[in-house]
Amino acid sequence: MARITASVYTSHVPAIGVAIDQGKTAEPYWQPVFQGYDFSKQWLKENRPDVIFLVYNDHATAFSLDMIPTFALGTAAQFAPADEGWGPRPVPTVIGHPELASHIAHSVIQDDFDLTLVNRMTVDHGLTVPLSLMCGQPEAWPCRVIPFAVNVVQYPVPSGRRCFELGRAIRKAVESFDEDLNVQIWGTGGMSHQLQGARAGLINREWDNEFLDRLISEPEALSKLPHVDYVREAGSEGIELVMWLIARGAMADIAGGPPPKVTHRFYHVPASNTAVGHLILENP
Repeated sequence: MARITASVYTSHVPAIGVAIDQGKTAEPYWQPVFQGYDFSKQWLKENRPDVIFLVYNDHATAFSLDMIPTFALGTAAQFAPADEGWGPRPVPTVIGHPELASHIAHSVIQDDFDLTLVNRMTVDHGLTVPLSLMCGQPEAWPCRVIPFAVNVVQYPVPSGRRCFELGRAIRKAVESFDEDLNVQIWGTGGMSHQLQGARAGLINREWDNEFLDRLISEPEALSKLPHVDYVREAGSEGIELVMWLIARGAMADIAGGPPPKVTHRFYHVPASNTAVGHLILENP
């Protein structure tokens, strides 16, 4: 059967993608950010999955205010990089896994989660920046990727608890797929940041690191954190962190297994006007 072997958590700051694409990764400002992913790149080479189930949010490219799905599962065979206003990023096309995606859709919907199934869409920096951070600049991405877009842009957005429970359902779906696949689940977005208003530029180091601590040691209690706490402590865009709870809910310990191994942890500010957080958890 298929199995989830690890979860990866990372910010998806758009300026990081620009720095990679323009060859600025060794500049003094950016170097500390990318050094935090040196271990991760090597780890991924040594622990390459067959499929990455990548949780991210669309930034008004595939979807707009005309149509805002709460949870959107990409079921296509491939997904082109989106044009976010200055041309598509010069990164490979994302190759999907329609069979596993369709199986997950069937299982999760039967578990009473309403998904929007998307058979054609482009993918923006929310998805491609994490791949670049973990894979570098390859000619092709090293494995297949299933995009899973979550609405954390326009209220109402899903609760942390709902996202955590969805992670459980995704794990169940993956494990019932009758093919020997190594699957990783990635949660992206965050950490603390606010892009507008009187608190623009807000970064809360203490809260971010407490979130990482609790994500590791008490994820179920963390999932009950109300939206207002994310906004108050982590800024208006800090709500993206609920997407990390989908990945955490899919880990073995949540289903009664042993605690995950903390393989790597990294935190840095600033990157643009955002705090960068990164974590790798492996199932024993």
